[in-house]
This record gives sequence, C-alpha cells and structure tokens, in this order.
Amino acid sequence: MNVLQSLSAIAGKYFAVWVILAALLAFFLPEVFIGFGAYITILLGVVMFGMGLTLKPVDFKIIAKSPLPVFVGVAAQFLVMPLAAFVIAYVLNLPPELAAGLVLLGCVPGGTASNVMVYLAKGNLALSVAMTSLSTLMAPIMTPLLLLLLAGQWLPVNPVSMFTSIIQVIILPIALGILVQRLLPKVVAKSISVVPLISVAAILIIVTAVTAANAQNVISSGFIVFLAVFLHNGFGLILGYLIAMLMGLSETDRRAISLEVGMQNSGLGVALATAHFSPLAALPSVWAAIWHNISGPILATIWSKKPAAAPNKENPELASRIKPAVDSD
Repeated sequence: MNVLQSLSAIAGKYFAVWVILAALLAFFLPEVFIGFGAYITILLGVVMFGMGLTLKPVDFKIIAKSPLPVFVGVAAQFLVMPLAAFVIAYVLNLPPELAAGLVLLGCVPGGTASNVMVYLAKGNLALSVAMTSLSTLMAPIMTPLLLLLLAGQWLPVNPVSMFTSIIQVIILPIALGILVQRLLPKVVAKSISVVPLISVAAILIIVTAVTAANAQNVISSGFIVFLAVFLHNGFGLILGYLIAMLMGLSETDRRAISLEVGMQNSGLGVALATAHFSPLAALPSVWAAIWHNISGPILATIWSKKPAAAPNKENPELASRIKPAVDSD
C-alpha cells in the first residue's frame, strides 16, 4: 500500500508531465491507442466515482455559511468560460467542429485539479471544493443549455441526450462514490490515498485515445487549437480574479475563484465531444488537459510565495484530503 501511495502522490504531482508524455506516445503510435476510444465514458465515470469517495457534507457547509463567494464563483464559471469560448471561436474563425468543441470546453464545470492548485496557491480551499462540487452538480442542466445557445450554429446539439450522458458519467458515479463512502467508511479511509493514481491513469488513457484519433488533425490544427485554449484559460484566470475583486471578496477567495473559473473538467469535455460531436471536437479539451495543468501550477507557485490569510488552516481535515495529491514524501 505504501508503494501505491507513493505512486499516487507522484502521479498527482507531475500530472502535466504524464499528460504530455501520453499525448506524444499516442501521436507517434496511434494504432496502439485508438481502441481505447470505446472506453472514454467508462473511464470518466471512474474519475467521478473517485470524486464521490472524497465528497463530504462539510464540503457544502460554506454555501450556507458564506454563500456570496460560492455563487459569485459559480456564476462566473458558467458565464465567463462559455462566452469567452464563443468569442474566441469567432475571432479565430475556427472550423465548426473545433468551434463547438471549444464552446463545449467552456460549458463544462470546474475540474477537481483546481482544488489542488488552490491549496498550493494558499487560496480558500473550502470555497474551491464547494465551487467544484456545486458546478458539477449543476452540469446536467447548465452544460447542455449553454451549449445549445452558443454552439448550435456550428453543430447540431441534442440537449436531452447530453443531459442523459452527464447524468450517467458524472452524477451517478459521484452518487455511487458517496454511497460507498457511507457504507464502507473504514475501507475508503484506508484506500483513499490511491484514488489520485487511479484518476490520473484513467485521464491518461482518455488523452491517448483522443490524441490517437486526432493524430492527423493535430498536425493541421494543433497550433490554432492550442492558441484558442491558451486564450480561453487566460481569460478565465484573469476575469475570475477581477470579478471576485470587484465583488469585494478577500484575496484568498479571489485566488480560489480565479483557478476554479480558469480550470475546466477537460475529461468531461473529451467524453461529451466524442460521444455527441466527433473526435476532432474533442481536441480543445485534450489541449486543455495539458495546458490547464501547466498554467495552474505556474500561477499557484507564484501565489504561494505571496502571503495571504490562508483559510486552509481553519479546516485541517479538508486540507488533509487534498495534500496527498501534492506531497511525494
């Protein structure tokens, strides 16, 4: 178990490196990984099941105790990122599939990796976890609705089918994880430290599958897609921080909202794009899986060196659940 825990810590700490290596392998050896495409939905369900294993009622306590930062952050998540994606797709004149894929990336909820980044940045960890959880639970309604409004002009969108998909790959696995945690708390407590390893492995397989399916598209469209993802992520990080500042929120809240808004659930974006659009439409989410886990640590490192009243210390139990993903000792 100690070996698995160490591997899990390394997997989480160097996630961006593993994603880049996986993408390169799949790019040069697409025939080896192309078959994994059939398992993308199942693999994302595994990741969400792991999220359910770590969720606890206390994670939502901040919503009742201090609702303003949570609602400001979630509102920014579902306004800034979809609209930014829409504008970027238009300005860069992206082909229909890539435009729809970028908007889809903007419409998915925040990713769980943002929680680790907020912890490292000395931001409000409780706010970050609450935002991730709430935006994820809202995703079955918000993601199809926003996508229908903003991406329907490029590709046909079936909101009912997408709602069903999100319920299947997000809500049900999370609910199952919460149920297992309630029924088998001791077993979960002993094995929870290896969850990052399983989640990282699942995401890496998803990345290889989509990269393999897009080997030729990466050559023809790689740069423009990366530029779109780079701009999208940058707008999210900057506007998330500025909105929080304009609302008079604390520095720790600003850092949490910035990282939450800027870092998307790229795994969900890949799964939905592959299932409802095409492998090409999944390319923005693949680039996001790489870039978000580079820009996030860079920003977190900069902020970690600038003092801020860190609410992480007020909730040591919550911090202890995040810390194994960034410690390799």
